[in-house]
Amino acid sequence: MLRRIFHTALLAGLIGGLGVSVVQEFTTTPLIHFAEKFENSAPDGGHKHGSQHSGLALSSVAHAHGSGENAAPAAEPKAWGPKEGIERTLYTTLANVLAGVGFALVLTALFALSGRNIDGPTGVTWGLGGFAAFALAPSLGLPPELPGTMAAELDGRQGWWIICVVSTAAALWMLALKRGTLWIAGGLLLLVLPHAIGAPQPDRIGGTVPPEIAAHFVAASIVTAAIFWCTLGWLAGTFWKKLEPSG
Repeated sequence: MLRRIFHTALLAGLIGGLGVSVVQEFTTTPLIHFAEKFENSAPDGGHKHGSQHSGLALSSVAHAHGSGENAAPAAEPKAWGPKEGIERTLYTTLANVLAGVGFALVLTALFALSGRNIDGPTGVTWGLGGFAAFALAPSLGLPPELPGTMAAELDGRQGWWIICVVSTAAALWMLALKRGTLWIAGGLLLLVLPHAIGAPQPDRIGGTVPPEIAAHFVAASIVTAAIFWCTLGWLAGTFWKKLEPSG
């Protein structure tokens, strides 16, 4: 069983990560590059603005800029980053593949725990559940952010994101796989809980990027995440079925 889980996740994550990297080149990546021009041209170099680069909008990978309004720019250590061009593309692709394998491991582990018959089409349904838990629900409180966008403290955002993902995933499990009024009530409660708590918000809104571009990025990120999760679910379900032990 463990070998089946691992092989399914490796194949699905590799193909899914490579595929979404291609999709990003036409959806979120151009918007990130465009926003960085505004960020770099800002008087403070964009250092006062937190930003959340989430081309996948999967785990909302956060990229925090230096903060501290009284710090001299010359004294701030320069954060390492891949060079523009092929190096940056390769690192982004590698990150997408690793994320794809990790999320595929979660899906295939859930396949095994459910004990249900899983194939490609049913895998898409599970993928939509992953999209709802890891991308859609968190974006209601913390929408994907471009470089140069003001944001709350990174620790607070990451903590709320984890609460939202775990709560939403548990709620979907209860609502989809359990029966009974108490399970339904508990699932609905968990769906609402993180949003009742509320995601941390910055003291001020705004940034260096035009709001039209920021809104475009939010939409592009969510659509890209939906494509990724549906593809990952279908791949995981298909390979899970193919690797089913005979007899």
